[in-house]
Amino acid sequence: MFSKLKQDIPSGLVVFLVALPLCLGVALASGAPLLSGVISGVIGGVVVGILSHSNTSVSGPAAGLVTLVLAAIAGIGDYRSFLLAVFIAGFIQMIIGFLRGGFIATYIPSNVIQGLLASIGIILILKQIPHAVGFDVDPEEDFIFFQKDGENTFSELYNIIKYFSWGAVTIAVSSLALIIAYDKSKWKPLKFLPSPVLVILLGVFLNGIFQNYIPEWYLSQKHLVSIPNIKNWESVFFFPNFSAITQTKVWYYAITIAAFATLETLLNLDAVERIDPHKRLASPNRELVAQGIGNSLSGLIGGLPITSVIVRSSVNIYAGAESKFSTIFHGILLSISVVFFGSLLNLIPLSSLAVILIVTGFKLTNIKLYRSIYKKGNYQFLPFIATIVAIIFTDLLTGVLIGLSISFIFILKNNYKNPFSVETETLNIGETVRIELPNQVSFLNKASIKDTLWSLPENSKLIVDASNCNFIDHDILEVLEEFKTVVSVEKKIQLNLIGLKDSYELSDQVQFVNILDKEAQQKLTPDEILDFLKRGNERFVKGKWSEKYFKHQVNATAFGQNPIAVVLSCIDSRTSPEIIFDAGLGDIISIRIAGNIVNEEILGSLELSCAKIGTKLVVVLGHSNCGAVSSAIYALREGNIASVTKKIQKAIDESEKIIHPIQKENEHIFNHVVKANVKNSIEEILTNSPFLSEKVTSKEIKIVSGFYDTSSGEVQFFETAG
Repeated sequence: MFSKLKQDIPSGLVVFLVALPLCLGVALASGAPLLSGVISGVIGGVVVGILSHSNTSVSGPAAGLVTLVLAAIAGIGDYRSFLLAVFIAGFIQMIIGFLRGGFIATYIPSNVIQGLLASIGIILILKQIPHAVGFDVDPEEDFIFFQKDGENTFSELYNIIKYFSWGAVTIAVSSLALIIAYDKSKWKPLKFLPSPVLVILLGVFLNGIFQNYIPEWYLSQKHLVSIPNIKNWESVFFFPNFSAITQTKVWYYAITIAAFATLETLLNLDAVERIDPHKRLASPNRELVAQGIGNSLSGLIGGLPITSVIVRSSVNIYAGAESKFSTIFHGILLSISVVFFGSLLNLIPLSSLAVILIVTGFKLTNIKLYRSIYKKGNYQFLPFIATIVAIIFTDLLTGVLIGLSISFIFILKNNYKNPFSVETETLNIGETVRIELPNQVSFLNKASIKDTLWSLPENSKLIVDASNCNFIDHDILEVLEEFKTVVSVEKKIQLNLIGLKDSYELSDQVQFVNILDKEAQQKLTPDEILDFLKRGNERFVKGKWSEKYFKHQVNATAFGQNPIAVVLSCIDSRTSPEIIFDAGLGDIISIRIAGNIVNEEILGSLELSCAKIGTKLVVVLGHSNCGAVSSAIYALREGNIASVTKKIQKAIDESEKIIHPIQKENEHIFNHVVKANVKNSIEEILTNSPFLSEKVTSKEIKIVSGFYDTSSGEVQFFETAG
């Protein structure tokens, strides 16, 4: 905390100069004793500053609570009983902090927080322009849009003409020029001082010049900081009326103040973290405890409710604060200023402070912010703009609630559109709709899920997969139960409901499996079967395997089989046809032999598959990195291996024109031999099996060749016979 004093002391001084008139203005606007604002500013700076975990947040009396404080003082009836409500509110905040209620801050959308910052920037600009030109009437109206005198923020800009002061304008323009030049200058002999400090000194100096040489431009006391004289300490400190602790209104306003102060603190804390150049995080729970202690102490000695204040925090950050010492130092300065330096501080022109706040406002609401959020789309931009407009025309908390409401509408709309994935799979048994639920399924997804389920046509096949769900809201379980027991029954929808946990009190249900009966098998054409295999391999390559329900498939195939294809492939452990074609139990007859060669037994198995079992597609499948082909290329003849390698030799001989001894390991050449060997196997089938040759000629069955890439998992059907 003490390692960055060169940055923190000057920034603390700037925050103090800005905070002092703001503390007095909040007290005046709240109908409270004038120094009550300073008391709460001191406590917010020193006590909350020490206890807080934030490096840059500055606490004090909040303009956002002005209306509430006015209502509370009027509703309770006297100021001392109001202080009791503030005292109790502090304890409530401490309890919220100890119960870790600060988690609320993590659920506030970033576009709303950015809208809050931008709106504060606009308000600073609009409210400080009158002060910059010498219109310093009714400073208590600086915190509300609709003023008590019937004016508003925009109409007061028009009234500037009536109260225009050349002295204030000169100080404001000179101060603005100084800030721009000083911040852009690379040579800074006074770089240990932030530009706002120089602005204050310039304002005091120029007003002194006006007093002596241009009297008509001189700014009188109503245009300067005004710290009241302390005649006796009894007029400064007020103490709670503890006898009012049984009053219902005291507790009502205590809870209300605690709630509003908590929300505003969490909002401002999040906003401060967003503009912190180091993006440091502070514990919201510790912040609430610190704020609670500060509020109880403030209520105990006559101060106003305290929250984290975005205006002071923004000034603190842009003045170069690096640690919480800046906040604490500003509180110390507040405490001693009203006692020892009142006469000096009363020389500061309000137009000088106005320029500092206007510059801060422009930094908070710069055009780049609007462009960046606009590019993110309406989902982000509309709540952002709504928050800005609402805060300008109402107050911080009301505006944020409006922004949150609009953001929530977009969240509902977004959840309605994309709460789950819906895919239509074409399996052996026809089209199947698959709904895959996400990790978390809340009540926000109810409308979309219900619309999707209820809109399914009659006689559909539906899979609802909840395997990836860690949480399913009770409302969603009710929808699934209603669909399962009523809608699916009436519309004759076959439903597979899988992946449900026992704790959901809704069990899995499987009403259909991907198994063909004899009639469906015979209706399929060879080309349709080949298309099924291609789509199955596509699912395999993408990692989107269909649900197999093997236990149910065992029961479904116990008394017969109706496979769609017979695959002659290699014994290689990586080439299981059922897996690479994403097939279920009983879908494929798999004949596996080294090098996918053909002999009498293989021919007999193929004929049996087509003649007796009813398959209409024969696939001869080779693969990359085939060990049998490699053994044949290197003329491995040991034992019975020769019976395999001699069969493959024909493919090698056909390819010898492109094969050179030093090229045998070349992948392209190697795969050329594999594909030639597959072609030879098909020719041998057609030559040595009159039955299969006749069926191919009559187009009752089809024989195709395929090549499986063991590195990608993809099957390429590169040649078709028949």
